[in-house]
Amino acid sequence: MMDSLLTAFTDPAALAALVALVVMEVVLGIDNLVFISILTNKLPEHQRQKARRIGIGLALGMRLVLLSMIAWIVGLTAPVFDLGIIGPPNQYGAPTFETEFSWRDLILIAGGLFLIWKATKEIHHNVDPARGDDMLDKKSVATLTFGSAIVQIILLDMIFSLDSILTAVGMTDNLAVMVIAVLVAVGAMVLAADPLANFIARNPTVVMLALGFLLMIGAVLIADGFGVHVPKGYIYAAMAFSTLVECLNIFARRAQQRKGA
Repeated sequence: MMDSLLTAFTDPAALAALVALVVMEVVLGIDNLVFISILTNKLPEHQRQKARRIGIGLALGMRLVLLSMIAWIVGLTAPVFDLGIIGPPNQYGAPTFETEFSWRDLILIAGGLFLIWKATKEIHHNVDPARGDDMLDKKSVATLTFGSAIVQIILLDMIFSLDSILTAVGMTDNLAVMVIAVLVAVGAMVLAADPLANFIARNPTVVMLALGFLLMIGAVLIADGFGVHVPKGYIYAAMAFSTLVECLNIFARRAQQRKGA
């Protein structure tokens, strides 16, 4: 392990892989953090920070445990059953969708379905007229028990952790590089957790944007499980553009409020 650690900081190729993997892990951690932020904002205010810390700690623990089981993780990509041809073949004679499914595919599909269900439920909850116009009212926000929040965080942590480790395995075979990248990414999540959650809580329209992101991420996970691989760069570019537009909307609303005052 010490040899791998020294290589990570002395070998140019390993150092380049470390930088690239840190960036990728941080980006992947955003998905996890958005879900944790939305979920914990539904707890009573005095429980939110504790739930975020537990959620991020569980994310770190799961990633480190999975890193110690790399051989088993790689084995999850082996096909476990084949459904045969689904739909008409494409121009190359291959099936329209992937017909061989591994445990990884099944986990991603299940996680995507859960994410879509959860995001849809939260969107319905936010647009329900019965809740009133004040989405920041504490009585309407604290609608989740602490235990229920932790259970849901654990379920999604499992999905995001598996995706994170499979990405790491695909980029490098240096265990030290993977561990360092995971630690840096989780450290960034710890620093960003409270500011992101507070920002989402203060801006109701950002809640809907974040839920839209979760819907998109869920759809991408399902597509990935069926063998339709959407480049993550496209996904995060769309998220960044949408976030920029929403920030401009927030600045415009604040400018109008100052002008009206």
